[in-house]
Amino acid sequence: MFLINLGLYIVLALLAVSTQNAKGQFSPHYEPGRTTMVHLFEWKWDDISAECENFLGPKGYGGVQVSPANENVVIGARPWWERYQPISYLLTTRSGNEKQFVNMVNRCNKAGVRIFVDVVFNHMAADNTNARGTGGSTADPSKKSFPAVPYSNTDFHKSCGIYNYNDVSQVRNCELSGLKDLDQSKSWVQDRVVDFLNKLVSLSVAGFRVDAAKHMWPADLEKIFKRVNNLSTAHGFPANTRPFIFQEVIDLGGEAVSKNEYTHMGVVTEFAHSNSIGKVFRGKDQLRWLRNWGPEWGFLNSGRALVFVDNHDNQRGHGAGGSDILNHKTAKQYKMANAFMLAYPFGIPRIMSSFAFDNTDQGPPTTDGNIIASPIFNADNSCSASWVCEHRWRQIYNMVGFKNLVEGTSVQNWWDNGGNQIAFCRGNKGFVAFNGDSSELNTMIQTCLAPGTYCDIISGEKYGSKCTGKKVIVGPDGRANISVGKNEFDGVLAIHFESKL
Repeated sequence: MFLINLGLYIVLALLAVSTQNAKGQFSPHYEPGRTTMVHLFEWKWDDISAECENFLGPKGYGGVQVSPANENVVIGARPWWERYQPISYLLTTRSGNEKQFVNMVNRCNKAGVRIFVDVVFNHMAADNTNARGTGGSTADPSKKSFPAVPYSNTDFHKSCGIYNYNDVSQVRNCELSGLKDLDQSKSWVQDRVVDFLNKLVSLSVAGFRVDAAKHMWPADLEKIFKRVNNLSTAHGFPANTRPFIFQEVIDLGGEAVSKNEYTHMGVVTEFAHSNSIGKVFRGKDQLRWLRNWGPEWGFLNSGRALVFVDNHDNQRGHGAGGSDILNHKTAKQYKMANAFMLAYPFGIPRIMSSFAFDNTDQGPPTTDGNIIASPIFNADNSCSASWVCEHRWRQIYNMVGFKNLVEGTSVQNWWDNGGNQIAFCRGNKGFVAFNGDSSELNTMIQTCLAPGTYCDIISGEKYGSKCTGKKVIVGPDGRANISVGKNEFDGVLAIHFESKL
């Protein structure tokens, strides 16, 4: 009997491991106790290495989405979107070379921070005269000739524009903004893409953000993803673990391509979340309706949704959402939206970290018009030198810590005033309140926390035996007087069990 039970146990254990690994593309593979990634948009590899060690690791971030790592075409004014015009799969960009990339991945992994690469293989560069890449490669996009891969005109779809998003073939076979559209059904193209992804896996990245997945046939993507190697075990990934896949599919409804076509292969970027949370915190919907945040709002299931307040496209008005999208320029509402995203248990969250811009094409800060400038850090952890660094805003990184601490708990004791003041507990570990009204929030609310004095982590934080911001006194019954003024800088209050004095 013992041997039979032992054999059954082994079989069940192997099945559990097999199931876990088979679903690996749905997990970011964070270190224990971490829950959130940040997109360090257009940062250099050396600067990301230092940021992992000095800030992201210590503050509890789980991963970094980095800008495309492969060679792109050089465009005169150096707009940000040149990074999305590949010329080869060589690992040389304005962010650094392959050696610097490898160093970044190694150092970030050691700091407990995973690296996710933004990969672009729907297309190659659009027409550019005398096209030259960031690694010195040349190409002739007008003839669909990219010898550094190599790709020739036989590897692309026929030239045509996308004018009708209710025509599936046009969306997936024609050229997005003139970018030369690769035919991923061809074995040669699949081989080159798989080689590129496997190269990155061999360098110990944790997964990929797949650019323009909406513009590729799911059947072709599935063939490519299945051929990608398991993650490297060199930096703590378990054997047979699949890379995390999150696919860019803009779907607000009313088009031929659905985000649901991609969820069996990996997670999908939930643009409806970004659009809806912007409307709520701009006052177009009431906060009380956030009580059922999730699929009832038309979102994907939590485990398939990569959620965000804004991304590098829609913060500039590109893509979906238009003027409803919040960004760093609407700071109070933006902090409130990010706080809610991190407090409410839905989706896999990603924080945006930006540079300042005056026009929608503007590239990152530079030292000479070409070389990307490093961020400058201030005494309060914020950035200067035209870097915004939302991930270094106290109100955001403290909520990343909040999410890490309350993970695994549910929403309890939801409270609202019938309008735009809400509050809720996360189990008995954390409590948040939001005031989106034009009146004061000042009332007794159940916090679900043990009696004592707590430091609000939005207006300040716990520093030794003192609070640098507000104090919240929780009584024996778990209730506390919660106050968030209508004219306060942030509009949010948050406490958790580790913020107790």
